[in-house]
Amino acid sequence: MDTENIPILQLPLFDYGESIANIVELFPAVWQASECLTSPDPSTRQRGIDALLELGAQRVSPLVAYLVATCLSDPDIYLRRRVTIIVADLLTPDLNNKQNPEEVRKVVVNYLHNMNEATVFGLLDVAVADPQVERSIYHIFNTCPYVGKYLGDILSEWKNPLAIRQKAIYFVGLVGYLEALPVLERLFNRLEARQNGQFAMSFAPLTIKSDDDLLPYLRVAMDHLSAR
Repeated sequence: MDTENIPILQLPLFDYGESIANIVELFPAVWQASECLTSPDPSTRQRGIDALLELGAQRVSPLVAYLVATCLSDPDIYLRRRVTIIVADLLTPDLNNKQNPEEVRKVVVNYLHNMNEATVFGLLDVAVADPQVERSIYHIFNTCPYVGKYLGDILSEWKNPLAIRQKAIYFVGLVGYLEALPVLERLFNRLEARQNGQFAMSFAPLTIKSDDDLLPYLRVAMDHLSAR
């Protein structure tokens, strides 16, 4: 195979709009901070995020923005929470209605399009731990067309923690995943029928009765979807 004529595609490292000299001076610091994100030590990864934020590299470098976005699946919930806010900020205008560079947003959006169910589950875990991050998660979920299916699978799985399932239902209604409406309706009908049949059964196991706590969330989400 002739490899000499194959084009090499490379993400631009920076798009500062500054002089080359100023950009080159930042290379070592950005490189070192980015390497920290690969460390098995959570505190080292946190320091890497700190350094990148201080430099503002995630806003001007598509490559750095991509590396930061991969941390949405970080096993450490505290770092995952921070990255959730950072990534959402990259997708939305700032207080002065100024957008981040198109190349930065494009790289982040492309990455989010490939989110898997495990990453979605991890973001729901963040929402359970800190409801104030819900708006950031909304912007992230709203970017990926497949999240509706993942949320439907998560909320339907009875082995998942109740709080996670409640958040999944909440985001289905908030973002407006109409394709998940049949999933909500089936679960609602099943739980309502069981509740009606066991209304007088005070001896029902708590693990079964707790599923009834999904009903209010299902009603709200279905109302939001039906109103669209």
